[in-house]
Formats: sequence, C-alpha cells, structure tokens
Amino acid sequence: MITYRTGKDFDLDDMIELYVDSTLGERRPVGDEGRMTRMLEEADLVITAWDGNLMVGISRCVTDWVYCTYLSDLAVRAEYQGQGIGKELVRLTREATPDATVILLAAPAAVDYYPRIGMTRHDSAWVLWPGEQPV
Repeated sequence: MITYRTGKDFDLDDMIELYVDSTLGERRPVGDEGRMTRMLEEADLVITAWDGNLMVGISRCVTDWVYCTYLSDLAVRAEYQGQGIGKELVRLTREATPDATVILLAAPAAVDYYPRIGMTRHDSAWVLWPGEQPV
C-alpha cells in the first residue's frame, strides 16, 4: 500500500536514490550533495510517496501558496510508474495550494503524460539558464 507524507522528514539519500531510479537524476545535480541539500531545504512544499520504508515518489515545489506553485520535481521510481502515484502527487500538490496556479516544466519524455492527468499546456514559458544573462 502506498502512503503519502507532506514534509522533509526523510534522508537526503532516499531522495537522491529516487531521482536516479526515476531518471530525473539525469537532469538534476544528484552528484552534488550540497546542492541537493539546498534544493530540499529551500523547497516550500514537499510531498512524498512511500511503499513501506522505500520512497517511491516525490513532488518538490517552490510556492507562495496563493498565486503560483512551481512543481520543480515530480518523480516516481521506474518500477512504480503507471500506478497513479504521479497523478496523486499532483493532486495532493493542488490540494495543498488550492488558490495557486501549479506550473511545471516537463522533461521531454514526459510531455505526453501531463495532458493525460488534466494539466493544460502553456506555450510561453521562458528561461535563463545558469550562467546566462539578459541582453
């Protein structure tokens, strides 16, 4: 049975292992423990999914609680995908910030997933990557 928890009361290694197993680790600094620690510490909302003592999913967000919630990391272990865990993490994120718009940037392989769980595509997102400056 999968259980869900809100909060950061877990070991950083559990999160890193989950990121690697879900392939999110390919796009996160999993080899930089200091940066991963800060990512967890500075998150405003963290919801995790557990199968016993094994973290199987995570929603890690930055939010002001009333206008916008950036769901910066949504990950589910590969062998647990397809069971509705990601959808439930998004639902719990929405429930925790009901007045805010939930925003995320999809990994290329996940672009088709989000419309299937009811999210709306937005075509005008813009980014400045680390090291880039406005011109």
